[in-house]
Amino acid sequence: MEKRPTILPFSRPCIGEDEIAAVADVLRSGWITSGPRTAEFERTFAKFAGTEYALSVTSATAGLHLLLLALGVHRGDEVVMPSLTFACDANIVELLGAMPVFADVNPKTLNSDPEHIAAVLTPHTKAVIAVHFAGFPVDLDGYARVMRKSKAVLIEDAAHCVGTSYKGRPIGSHGNTAFWSFHPIKNITTGEGGMITTSDGELAARMKLLRFHGIEKDAWQRYGDRSSPGYDVLGPGLKQNFTDIQSAIGLVQMAKLAAMNARRREIDTIYRSTLAGVSGLALQTPPSYDHVPSYHLEVVQVKDREGFSRALRDDWNVSVALHFPPLHGLAYYRAKYGAVSLPGAQLAGSRVLSLPMFPDMTDEDAHYVCGAVKEVLRKP
Repeated sequence: MEKRPTILPFSRPCIGEDEIAAVADVLRSGWITSGPRTAEFERTFAKFAGTEYALSVTSATAGLHLLLLALGVHRGDEVVMPSLTFACDANIVELLGAMPVFADVNPKTLNSDPEHIAAVLTPHTKAVIAVHFAGFPVDLDGYARVMRKSKAVLIEDAAHCVGTSYKGRPIGSHGNTAFWSFHPIKNITTGEGGMITTSDGELAARMKLLRFHGIEKDAWQRYGDRSSPGYDVLGPGLKQNFTDIQSAIGLVQMAKLAAMNARRREIDTIYRSTLAGVSGLALQTPPSYDHVPSYHLEVVQVKDREGFSRALRDDWNVSVALHFPPLHGLAYYRAKYGAVSLPGAQLAGSRVLSLPMFPDMTDEDAHYVCGAVKEVLRKP
């Protein structure tokens, strides 16, 4: 097989002329911060997720921050999360003075099963973060069952889930508050940004205040059409609001989501059909219950991850990514909380690697990656 002349990136946002035109329209309008486009984007996303409210924020990390603040998470509280997730989940908990508690994961599905959560629940657990890894949903019914006697709140980390469904209903519509990511590698992007979805009106109201300085009116309500300039501060807040520039991109991306996810599914099919049974390689195992994934990441596991990724990059011009090193092994958390025995997360975390996955990949690109993977694994 001949080496391609240029790097195949791990990911690339699917941005076209429609997004560019939408941004140009906003720039010409004279209103570029939170305004009518942002309100429209929030309505569109709430309908998509099957919730009453959607609050756009500067990032998924900001969304989790607002949510935990609104829930009153503070020193002495514990927040459970899988060890195999991005550091923001633990970082926000730590910055609030609470304690992140790491749960093990199934090394095949890469999700935490209900029994993993049950094993670390305590009377101090204030919240449980359910991470739907790579867009494959956790067993939400199982989580609800093991948490039935707990006072903890279930939060869904839906950063990978724009387009995921669980038992016939979209993620977001199962009665839990969720936070989402629109980072450039995600299924839709707004450059940066995120969303919180909920059907809890009181919680949504608290998060709205926290999102914008504790002021009961945002900029559009104070300076937009038919606005009144007065405002009051009902409590201290942050500055984590969205812009109409981002929302213009997001609205176009939402209209393209079904087609983009269908293309992701086609690429996944090529990977799975071509790499199934390849010696030295394991594919992420889908859960057995009814679901539709978002095909966000194409995660594989190999024993010599460093050598494998280096060979793909240097010998075949294929870029890869790591999702994720286990949190309990990262320097800060290891030093503060000591050694934790999580064998599933440890095993998977030492082997996981994400292959290129984005809608603009061609079939030839996907087959090339499969060929490169086989060539690397064929070498002794």
